Amino acid sequence: MSSSPPDAAAGKLVDRLAIRFPRATREHIATTVAEEYESLSDSRIRTYIPNLVERAARSRLQHEVVRLLPAG
Repeated sequence: MSSSPPDAAAGKLVDRLAIRFPRATREHIATTVAEEYESLSDSRIRTYIPNLVERAARSRLQHEVVRLLPAG
């Protein structure tokens, strides 16, 4: 099976995450989404991969954005 994300689904996910995380660059979000698809590329059950990718990417971005916020 191909490890690359379906283009339309990945594009829509990047759009949603870009709205939610405006401090992150679109390129960084796209890379994060691609990495999460790659991490699940060997999964036998593929039905939920888009949901799992979205959840994992959102979690990663949320942690990264929190680290970028100024302390105080």
